[in-house]
Amino acid sequence: MLRDITIGQYYAADSVIHRLDPRTKLLATLAYLVSLFLFDFPGVYVLAAFFLALVVILSKVPFGYMVKGLKPVLFLLLFTVLMNMLFTKGEVLWSYWKITITKEGVMQAFYMAVRLILLILGSNVMTLTTTPTRLTNAIEAVMRPLKVIRVPVHEIAMMMSIALRFIPILLDETDKIMKAQQARGADFESGNFIQRARSMVPILVPLFISAFRRANDLAMAMEARCYHGGRGRTQMKPLRYALRDWLAYAVVLLYLAGMAVIGRRIFW
Repeated sequence: MLRDITIGQYYAADSVIHRLDPRTKLLATLAYLVSLFLFDFPGVYVLAAFFLALVVILSKVPFGYMVKGLKPVLFLLLFTVLMNMLFTKGEVLWSYWKITITKEGVMQAFYMAVRLILLILGSNVMTLTTTPTRLTNAIEAVMRPLKVIRVPVHEIAMMMSIALRFIPILLDETDKIMKAQQARGADFESGNFIQRARSMVPILVPLFISAFRRANDLAMAMEARCYHGGRGRTQMKPLRYALRDWLAYAVVLLYLAGMAVIGRRIFW
């Protein structure tokens, strides 16, 4: 399960998506995620899925590797679908005791499941095709106007970058601890859900110790290099827009226009 978590990981490849400016990918991803929640119409999700599939093909990231990131959130996905089916009022399709499933609930569950799947896959495209450093620079550049109201933009972007870097490191550390304890006779597979959750408790102590040790080493390394925040700092590779970035913005705008046209049909 831990090996299936792809958030924070970078997939190296030579593709047009990898070569895009990180600001373009960040803003395009935000626009795509927002578009998923604007309309409840099947045609909208078909267009969104087609657009995402095209981006995945252009990114040269294996589709199986992309879908692998859905496994850790499968329980959340099923729970969300179940809650929408059981607690949405409308035309009754099936009822037993206090359990009632409605037509509107089934449709709402379907829409929510598709939204979550496309949301996760769309976010994975950005993180898998953008290095943490360039993603940090993009976040800082997009949030730069907030400096006017004294928001510590650089510090926020740095914290987000460090968090993304730590995710694969801590997952790898957790995997090593679990294998070490399994070699000593620990059992993480048998039993019900509660028993397996309890068996994970002994992992938390060494994992927290390792995390704090790594955080302390990182802080000492930053202090040794005289890091004092973002004031006056420059970038070795400044972000610059190219023609492909403007073409990407145009494609995103065409996609949003298509979503608006198809989505409005529900009101016609």
